[in-house]
Amino acid sequence: MPDPASRTDLTRAAELLRGADALLVCAGAGMGVDSGLPDFRGDAGFWRAYPPYAALGLRFEQLADPVHFAEDPALAWGFYGHRIALYRATVPHAGFALLRKWGARLPRGQWVFTSNVDGQFQLAGFEQVAECHGSIHWLQCAGGCSDDIWPATDLQVEVDPDTMRAVGELPGCPGCGGLARPNILMFGDYDWVGGRSQAQLEDYTRWRRELRGANLVVIEIGAGQAVPTVRRQAELASAAGGGLIRINPREPEIRHGRGVSLPLTCLDALQQLDGLI
Repeated sequence: MPDPASRTDLTRAAELLRGADALLVCAGAGMGVDSGLPDFRGDAGFWRAYPPYAALGLRFEQLADPVHFAEDPALAWGFYGHRIALYRATVPHAGFALLRKWGARLPRGQWVFTSNVDGQFQLAGFEQVAECHGSIHWLQCAGGCSDDIWPATDLQVEVDPDTMRAVGELPGCPGCGGLARPNILMFGDYDWVGGRSQAQLEDYTRWRRELRGANLVVIEIGAGQAVPTVRRQAELASAAGGGLIRINPREPEIRHGRGVSLPLTCLDALQQLDGLI
């Protein structure tokens, strides 16, 4: 059971949700931890998830760099090929269904804004999703022959688990025959084809503008400060009404008391809130 202060905060958060006309879910990597996905928090967390990279001394930021698709494509596709298989095999935890249930009863609807590229929200049945960093389930040409993207539905990448390098034929671009890469915004990435994500963001922004006068509640889940894109969006969207619920076991603080802070894991917080709602 939470301590009395946390129980008070849970009650405040439940009251916000009961009075909502619309719901915005802003999700970072912590959203998937209860489904068994790694959040790559710090070098130690990343290396626990991928021990071969620890032996090589390679950090997440170094691997999530488009330069490897040109200089060492087997290394690049070993990393992303393994992640595609992992995300396909992962079942979204019960918290996703709770969020969908809450949003379905609201007169002004629900949207998701996420930096996650894993496609877990779509797998859980969400349709209104803005993926600000793209999706691993879509591909683009690594050489930039066009701005085309295509689904990775049938893509299979064989990965050597000891070296985490791709073996065999690597994914190709149907346009030029060169190498393909995931349609993800990587670190130092100037070649990302962002049209799909931009279209999602435009639809999301349109929904936000149409909410004038509505009581919007924002649930921010598992969004850290290292890459604060999701946090900033949650704070911006909730600024007018103060209806922010921040779920984060490590960095739960909210400046100036503009919202409710829940220092809990995602699934724990959502299940407790559901019981109160």
